[in-house]
Amino acid sequence: MADRLQVLSGKYRAYVDAYREADGKLPDMMQLKLVHTMGVVAAAKRIAREEGFDPVAAVAAEAAALLHDTGRYEQLKRYNTFRDSDSVDHAVFSHDIVKERGWLDDWPERDAILTAVLVHNRREIPSATMDELTLTCSRTVRDADKLDIFRVLEDQIANHDWRHDSRAFWNLATEAPPNPVVVNCIKEGKPVDYQDISCLSDFVLIQVGWMISGLEYETSRRMCAERGHLKFRREFMHQLTDSSAIDEICDIADRVLSSPRSGDL
Repeated sequence: MADRLQVLSGKYRAYVDAYREADGKLPDMMQLKLVHTMGVVAAAKRIAREEGFDPVAAVAAEAAALLHDTGRYEQLKRYNTFRDSDSVDHAVFSHDIVKERGWLDDWPERDAILTAVLVHNRREIPSATMDELTLTCSRTVRDADKLDIFRVLEDQIANHDWRHDSRAFWNLATEAPPNPVVVNCIKEGKPVDYQDISCLSDFVLIQVGWMISGLEYETSRRMCAERGHLKFRREFMHQLTDSSAIDEICDIADRVLSSPRSGDL
């Protein structure tokens, strides 16, 4: 199984290399996605290890993590944006690219992996219709993706001029209060419609909402807490707005991350 992963990783790397410029470098935003993908793979491996996945599920989840954002490179090349509503659904795009290239044709777990790629960005997944392996892959990729998105946001804020180049944040307005629709959805534990995201505080607040109801595994919640992702977001959002909703939502998230059971607020 490890050999199959190595071969798959080689195919993925060769695909990404085709987007490199004449000097061998990837455009900055593509490099960001490559580093993100490796972070998602690392998080998926830790979740699989600490949650005690069997070897087949562990390898399939890692493969899905590797492939989940395959379409991001072509998306950026064609549309110069990562915002799906202004271009293409990147999960569908990724699924189709992987399927068309046949990278998984010799994998018995092919369908589970492809489905995990396809649903990784959906507000909700059709868990009732999934077999155990597909559900495990899907949940793992979604958690691992969120965990590394937390890191990406922090890196962009700490190391880039996000006030003047906010492409990583969909070019959203940087100093504005959160949309009440977004705030209410998070408080009620409902999925947020991305069309309701109107400013950077919405973008960040949704990530706090993931900490409340979007992480499936105890390992994921533990990783989130130990890395200080909530503290960072609370402090950053206070730079953007004086809305009282910031502390209200962050306090709920703090209780969830501190609780041994994810649903006990």
